[in-house]
Amino acid sequence: MAMGRLVLRRRAAVAPASLLVLLFAGCASPPPAGPAPPATASPSAAGGRSPQRTAGLTGVGERLAARIPASTRQVVLVRGQDTDSARAVAELWQRVDDGGAPRWWRAERWPAHNGRRGWTEHHREGDRRSPAGVFTLSDAGGLLPDPGARLPYTESAAFTTPPYWPKTHRHDFDHVIAVDYNRVRGTSPADPTRPEGRAAGGGIWLHLDHVSGTSGCVGLPKSAMRTLLTTLDPARHPVAVMGDRTFLRR
Repeated sequence: MAMGRLVLRRRAAVAPASLLVLLFAGCASPPPAGPAPPATASPSAAGGRSPQRTAGLTGVGERLAARIPASTRQVVLVRGQDTDSARAVAELWQRVDDGGAPRWWRAERWPAHNGRRGWTEHHREGDRRSPAGVFTLSDAGGLLPDPGARLPYTESAAFTTPPYWPKTHRHDFDHVIAVDYNRVRGTSPADPTRPEGRAAGGGIWLHLDHVSGTSGCVGLPKSAMRTLLTTLDPARHPVAVMGDRTFLRR
């Protein structure tokens, strides 16, 4: 029980190996041979509170903002450095309705990584780009026990990374939040069902960062994941607004 509401807890069986291959194809598959470039973040991208109130989401244009549901009071804004970059900044915004005009409050900011090849509005299986757009956030889960998530949380061994992945990637799925791209809402993030077909890709999550680009997911620091899990509230209809800076300004 949390904040007077029943919070669903799920436990799932281990997924067959064939399903894991499909599932992880959209997430943080192993990097190509050779060392990954070191992650760097400007001081402004450092984790921690950076409170800011604005009439709208900073850097998000009117056309894209219009796609955010009117009921949404929480936004995870992932701002990519550019179309072909794996570097990004993630921010948690909360809407405040205090009797006047609604305003948005930027509560948190963290360094992040997106798809290894950047962003796309037309994500396809294996393109190693993160899908750009506005997506609801409905379900969470992970290999580790629920840290107190408000979203329905599935603890399952299905989130175990393959043994051939590098050690730097072994904890990627300790905690995840599913991005509702080509998936069935209300199911475990580990559910491999893809309503629009396998070619459209899927298995897009917010998960722990391994300090390099992903195959389509968004990697975040451990502190960020714990904050999002304990803050994102189904009653506030959270969404992810994701893309490179040019896309977001539309």
